[in-house]
Amino acid sequence: MPQKSRSAPPISREAKARAFWDLHTGPRAFVIPNPWDAGGARILAALGFKALATTSAGLAFSLGRKDGSVSRAATLDHARQIMEAASDLPVSADLGNGFGDAPEAAADTIRLAAQAGLVGGSIEDATGDPRSPIYDFNHAVERVAAAAQTARSTAAPFTLTARAENFLHGKPDLDDVIARLTAFEAAGADVLYAPALPSLNAIRAVCASLSKPVNVVVGLGSARFSVNELTDAGVRRISLGSSLSRVALGGILRAAKEINERGTFEFLDDCLPYANANALMDE
Repeated sequence: MPQKSRSAPPISREAKARAFWDLHTGPRAFVIPNPWDAGGARILAALGFKALATTSAGLAFSLGRKDGSVSRAATLDHARQIMEAASDLPVSADLGNGFGDAPEAAADTIRLAAQAGLVGGSIEDATGDPRSPIYDFNHAVERVAAAAQTARSTAAPFTLTARAENFLHGKPDLDDVIARLTAFEAAGADVLYAPALPSLNAIRAVCASLSKPVNVVVGLGSARFSVNELTDAGVRRISLGSSLSRVALGGILRAAKEINERGTFEFLDDCLPYANANALMDE
């Protein structure tokens, strides 16, 4: 696997930011995987992915906690670890709902994310309150507008992704999702994103309603759309969310059950060899 030359000069945040945006304008959708730790980031960088994104759920699971329970400070510290491991790759961050209900909280989170060296980040319209899981429409738009204004004021370009979370929180109203994403686009978001859209037809409808790039996450639900199918539907970016972290957790669970229930170690056949893993890591 290719390794970065240690004598190569570091790439500036501005160069990374511009390279990241350029990925959204190519002829095909690009895949942005979401490592949950530095080791995974090194592997993905070595395999040739052009950008990485963090995962709030993957980080939370690695800490033995539920998604949404990690602080902003810990989230940004984790993002710095991913950036360091990813070397010259652009890194965008899953920033939840901006760590606060007020538009000012979302704006402040974007400011801190840019200062940390991130080239992009997402703000969602989920409240974290199961009694009222989605922000009121106008309030959600105000939050995106505040985040976008801050993103425009950063020293280097910052790609703001705005997320409409209806389908993840028991409100499967495609018309409302499209209305929200359209308003988020008008408020200044650079990329639009609605997790858990149920079908290619729904994805096509979202993409056709917007003029800016659309992100689709894979790994939620049973649908298995390919890169070609999503590209043809109009998608420009494909993220993995917590999928890779759950692949790892699934491997641990299967191995532990095999040991506990059968007393065997056949899972070792699927292990990345020690020498290969060690070679991918830093000194």
